Amino acid sequence: MKPRMKVRRQADGATDHQAKTPPGDNRGRLPPYETIALVLQGGGALGAYQAGVFEGLHEADIPLGWIAGISIGALNAAIIAGNAFEHALFNGSEATRTALSFLQASSAAIQGQSGFFHPRFPIPMPWLEGPSAANSWYDMSPLKATLERFCDFDRINAGETRVSVGAVNVATGNFSYFDNTRIALRAEHFMASGALPPAFAPVEIDGEFFWDGGIVSNTPLQEVLRASPRRDTLVFQVDLWSARGSIPNNLANVAERTKDIQYSSRTRFVTDALQGEQRYRTVLRKVLERVPEALRKDDPWFNLAAELSCGKRYNVQHLIYRQQKFEHDYKDYQFGSSTMNKHWAEGLSDIRRTLANRSWLELPDSDAGFITHDIHRTKPKAKPGSSA
Repeated sequence: MKPRMKVRRQADGATDHQAKTPPGDNRGRLPPYETIALVLQGGGALGAYQAGVFEGLHEADIPLGWIAGISIGALNAAIIAGNAFEHALFNGSEATRTALSFLQASSAAIQGQSGFFHPRFPIPMPWLEGPSAANSWYDMSPLKATLERFCDFDRINAGETRVSVGAVNVATGNFSYFDNTRIALRAEHFMASGALPPAFAPVEIDGEFFWDGGIVSNTPLQEVLRASPRRDTLVFQVDLWSARGSIPNNLANVAERTKDIQYSSRTRFVTDALQGEQRYRTVLRKVLERVPEALRKDDPWFNLAAELSCGKRYNVQHLIYRQQKFEHDYKDYQFGSSTMNKHWAEGLSDIRRTLANRSWLELPDSDAGFITHDIHRTKPKAKPGSSA
């Protein structure tokens, strides 16, 4: 069994976000980032990969000031911020895992998942109108009891760790973030973030109904990187869907590849865009520093430019789950231990390899003030400050 883990919590923006080095590495501590964030994408059963990443961050004693998630990422955020969790590892042959993964996916589809959801009975008829709660194949009410049993919501709402989860307002189509710095979070907020239609019904919160945030965006990365006031930030971005993949050669692979592209959130596009924005802010700040003091006083244009400029620095560590040979288009609802333990082990391996590259964790020193790294794409681009 995995050891029970507790999160070392720090206030967002605290200046003592120094972390111990990974085991076996004595080359120093983390640079003085003002915020260290863990960003968790949605992806159902693939969320066990995120648990492995968190275990690696925990064993390296890296303090998290902010945890943001969508869908399964939101549920993992509740577990991490609300308490600790444990998991059993399982090892088996490739053929065994392939067979078990199909059976586990079939079981989840037919019987549901204990403590998470179960099929509705009688089965909803697509052409019949009914209450919003019945407009789904599964009832996820068991999840509320599970969250309230395993998560300490007083701890979540104490604000020692910032927690943000994304959902979509069904009536308006607008994306919303439920954040413990603004409201008291309840089980329903995390459930709403994971209520993916048509499998699950929208969750009612204060008279409004919300679906899974992945419908609009499957990653809360922009919420963290565009937060105000801006801070020197280190982000561990944990994605469960890879935008890169092979050309499908059958209909099952078409379904799988479609999911990968749909839910990958184009993370690299997002980071490239945000990197460009931050470069303009950094360059503007450098230019303003050269303006004589006499010209600055009471100049509204200078004051506006000063507000738009920013010298803060951002470092994004990509951890992207890679497809296993035994998986198919149902990989996001393979909830059996044989596959979930495999995902967990992959996440732990990837974060250990990432943290072993100590230079990657330095504050970026470039005109962009923004850098990204990915353990699966280790060769950096030639241009300083560009994405790795």
